[in-house]
Amino acid sequence: MPPLHVCVDFGSTFTKAVAVDANGVLVATGSSRTTIDTDVMDGLDAALADGGIVLDDHSDTLACSSAGGGLRIAVVGYERAITAEAGYRVGLSAGGRVCHVTSGELGGGDVDALVAAQPDVVLLVGGTDGGNSDVLVHNARAMARATLGVPVVVAGNADARAQVTRILRRARVTTTAADNVLPTIGVLDPLSAREAIREVFISHVIGGKHLSARVDLSTWVQAATPDAVLSGVELLADGTAGHRGVGDVVVVDVGGATTDVYSVTSPDRDDDPAEREAVATMWRSRTVEGDLGVRWNAPGIVEAARREGFLAADDDRLSEAAEARRADPGYLPASSKDRSVDRELARLAAAVALRRHARPHTIGAVRYPGKDLSRVSLVVGSGGVLRHSPNQVSAALVRAAVTDPAGGWRTPDQAQFIVDQKYVLAAAGLISRRDRDVGMRLLLGSLFPHL
Repeated sequence: MPPLHVCVDFGSTFTKAVAVDANGVLVATGSSRTTIDTDVMDGLDAALADGGIVLDDHSDTLACSSAGGGLRIAVVGYERAITAEAGYRVGLSAGGRVCHVTSGELGGGDVDALVAAQPDVVLLVGGTDGGNSDVLVHNARAMARATLGVPVVVAGNADARAQVTRILRRARVTTTAADNVLPTIGVLDPLSAREAIREVFISHVIGGKHLSARVDLSTWVQAATPDAVLSGVELLADGTAGHRGVGDVVVVDVGGATTDVYSVTSPDRDDDPAEREAVATMWRSRTVEGDLGVRWNAPGIVEAARREGFLAADDDRLSEAAEARRADPGYLPASSKDRSVDRELARLAAAVALRRHARPHTIGAVRYPGKDLSRVSLVVGSGGVLRHSPNQVSAALVRAAVTDPAGGWRTPDQAQFIVDQKYVLAAAGLISRRDRDVGMRLLLGSLFPHL
């Protein structure tokens, strides 16, 4: 018998296990609390037991992780409106939370702020290929003199790449070179930097978090969880040679620590080239909102909802419940009232996260247009609160966020709204690294079981 694919997500709150056979058929799922307080493998053992999943020498085990706070990325760029913005977008798409962005020549205070942000990796960008390299080189020297203690991915002006990596490596900074994220104005190239960040996450960050004394997690984990989910979303949108994709898609993942939004949209062929932005739109993008989590960051949801006008400034109905959830991230609602509070927090988190992901915004003198979601054919809700609520309730919650009349984007004309009840997007993304057809069959069979 062909081995099972056993896909594991060491999440911020819960560890999930998904078993899939060689044909892409979902065999079993299980979950348990993530045990960063002891050893994350304890939580995995419980999740496997919950699903009746047995690991043996023939199992193809694939894993992703956001445990221990996930991946924190700092971006250092040339100037904020162009190269730093390009780095910011790439960082978000690479499966991490962008915890700090700075631009221009780093001074002493800038370096101190960078260190204080406590990133897991620094993405150093700046200059188009063949353009100015002075700021990029200056910043490499400033970082070499600092006590960063974290790896650096260099993805700036290709002409200065060798010099910059040499400066950092002489200072014993772990350095990985990648292609320029902005090789020319208006062209954004995230793939090489995304892959470099993924490799750094696996080889340096996962082991550095000391989440397990039983195994070397860097030999288990293939990606940060959001990176795996993005791969699954892209697979769902694009399809394979044997299975047609769904086209434009949006995914809203309401988690315990963050709320992530993924979108794969198609460029408008009628766009006027003269009106294109300095940093090209990422048609495949992800944003992570580190203050919007229904457990670890529940109070942040209440504050953000007030700022967006979803709650009145003096509305404290959710404040006490949010604080209680932050204090006990493993909390499970025991009553219909508690479940209703969870859904309200999830609704607000989804609405705020969608606005931040898709609405127009201005940085410096550059105006970035909002996302055009009018051609989106499928919207998928994900996350524990949505999976454990009635399907129609969760779908309506996500529908309200995506069709927000004050959101600032063109809303879908005709979209289907579903929930990833079996948590297969991350699993499909992991499996797609082995076999895209198997991953696609998992998505189609689990998300659309009646087809």
